[in-house]
Amino acid sequence: MKKNLFSLILVFIFSSCYCQKNSAFVDSIRIQYKIPELSYAVVSSDRILEIDALGYQRINTKLKAKLSDKFRLGSITKTITSYIATILVKEGKIKWETKFFDLYPELKASSNPATYDFTLEDFLTFKANINTWSYGNDTPTQKEIKGNNQQQRYEFIAWFLKQNPVLEKQAIYWSNPSYVAAGLMLEKATGKSYETLVKELGKNLGVAFDFGAPNLKDKNQPWGHDEDLVPEKPALNYKLNWLSSAGNINVSLPDYCKFTQMQLQGLLGKSKVLTAEDFDKMHYGLPEFSFGWNSEIKEENQLKYSFHNGNPGTFLTKVYLCKNIDKAFILFANVQSEEADKGLLLVLDKLEKEYGG
Repeated sequence: MKKNLFSLILVFIFSSCYCQKNSAFVDSIRIQYKIPELSYAVVSSDRILEIDALGYQRINTKLKAKLSDKFRLGSITKTITSYIATILVKEGKIKWETKFFDLYPELKASSNPATYDFTLEDFLTFKANINTWSYGNDTPTQKEIKGNNQQQRYEFIAWFLKQNPVLEKQAIYWSNPSYVAAGLMLEKATGKSYETLVKELGKNLGVAFDFGAPNLKDKNQPWGHDEDLVPEKPALNYKLNWLSSAGNINVSLPDYCKFTQMQLQGLLGKSKVLTAEDFDKMHYGLPEFSFGWNSEIKEENQLKYSFHNGNPGTFLTKVYLCKNIDKAFILFANVQSEEADKGLLLVLDKLEKEYGG
């Protein structure tokens, strides 16, 4: 009996400890490419194969990285928004072909007529030929956009659609306001704020999603850094709030692993919520960019990947999935610079080769 109990304890301890065989290499890249904190993970649909958090939450401090650290996702937020939309379509609360002005008819008269027929699917797949806008734009200002978080997003998109946003026809329009409009459509269809929809998803998945800079609520969370390695002080960026459904979620690496594993499970037909066809549509339904996910077939091995990258100013994030090998690779860094991005790509390449990608 004692022997069996001891064996069970060993199995539990072993299963609770993740392999970190690439930690030394990753840390060398972190140091060489001037990344204060670099967290990475390799997962399959049912296991975390490797995970670690390396470096420091803030440069020139002794605040060591922890696996519980939260990172601003940037545009990877779009993978979450698109999943929520797919669930709501499945539940019949909205349709892919629902037009924005079907839900917000009061904004139609003041908006550019060329935007009248844009649908939920158009916005989520970047097929709405509207201009780009991000937190670096000078206008509008906080003086023009008032109210609570939800009202500010409404006021922002009302302002945006009054402009002359329509572009000449092309394959894809990489526009953050597309996801702002989609988020507003989900809010109207459910009567819930985008924040509430994300929190409800998090509760279902056991994931603690949050919004904004991680160090705003807790100074012992990672601080983002710009290309000069200047740490970003705790502050509320109101423009990022306007872009919440496009790029303002923060989450820990282990929690984003759960979301990513759920995506792999879905692609492999193991989801109890959506069909494999639903997940295929999300990841690969259209060339290059589908519903929140870019896709490509790698020349060297002919494997199909879906992926997304985030760069919200002071963080970098990457997620790459390959259902053919049932693997996903996730990289989080608390700095945004070209040099750091090169380092992350080297780590990604090493992990893919190590795990069959």
